[in-house]
Amino acid sequence: MIEVLNGVSVACQKSIFGEFDAYAKILERSLHVTLLTRDDEIRIVGENGPVTRAKSVLKTLCDLHQRGTDITEQQVNYTISLSMEGKEQSVIEVDSDLICHTVNGKPIKPKTVGQKKYVDAIRNKMIVFGCGPAGTGKTYLAMAMAVTAFKNDEVNRIILTRPAIEAGEKLGFLPGDLQSKVDPYLRPLYDALYQIMGAEAFQKNSEKGLIEVAPLAYMRGRTLDNAFIILDEAQNTTPAQMKMFLTRIGFGSKVVITGDMTQKDLPTGTVSGLDTARRVLKNIDDIAFCELTSADVVRHPLVQKIVEAYESYEKKNKERDARRTSAGPRIRYREADDGKH
Repeated sequence: MIEVLNGVSVACQKSIFGEFDAYAKILERSLHVTLLTRDDEIRIVGENGPVTRAKSVLKTLCDLHQRGTDITEQQVNYTISLSMEGKEQSVIEVDSDLICHTVNGKPIKPKTVGQKKYVDAIRNKMIVFGCGPAGTGKTYLAMAMAVTAFKNDEVNRIILTRPAIEAGEKLGFLPGDLQSKVDPYLRPLYDALYQIMGAEAFQKNSEKGLIEVAPLAYMRGRTLDNAFIILDEAQNTTPAQMKMFLTRIGFGSKVVITGDMTQKDLPTGTVSGLDTARRVLKNIDDIAFCELTSADVVRHPLVQKIVEAYESYEKKNKERDARRTSAGPRIRYREADDGKH
């Protein structure tokens, strides 16, 4: 079967096929078709089902290009995966949600359906828990929403916090004053703010006290009114710290709590405050829980493969442990000595 997609400009073909036809090879390999180009048309060769699916995927990617969106490998792979469920048009709906622009003019948008639900929850709920693996945009999208709310005068200030816990290393005493000691733990938050706001705007608002980046321990005893508050790396909080943080919230505030339960740095045997909060608060109105998955990873495609590999490995370990537990203790019987040697 041969299908022809007409009216595809050379510029569009270059965009959706990628440099050195890298994306075209992904499309052909994943959808089991052959793609041929001639002037302003793309010919799709293969069996009926794959050809129909490939045509729909290519139309979606063309629509993204015409909207001014730069096509990436992640978008190609994600559109293909959605096409297996007949939901490839969801990519257009996701791409239409513009949060803000970076200081360099780059648009910040959700890139997956999971991210779109996360952003919508932040808009509509007072407290949002964003849980998921590395690279799913939990902190970055929350930061973009905070900056947007601040610029639109929806809040008076932005407060960013995270527990100051070392990632499996003992760094000892760090030089400098108190701010110098905690800055390394808060560096990821600074990096995101610099990219979205620019270093100069951040410094200016920070000096006025309108943007505050501080360790979680600094939150005790405060009441945070009319603020957009982000608690990052919440899997490293204790239940007492999480309760302390949640009870700081005042009127007119919005809170986003992010964390990855697979990357806890708490001492062995310590219960995570994020895990406890998910169980305790799940039935309270105006609190949303968004679970992002490996399908929502938007970093380098290799990151998605790494996350999936670890998920598979941990799942096998849990299943093995469950089998051992259900089997009960194994008793070995020693054969009686019959006197034969």
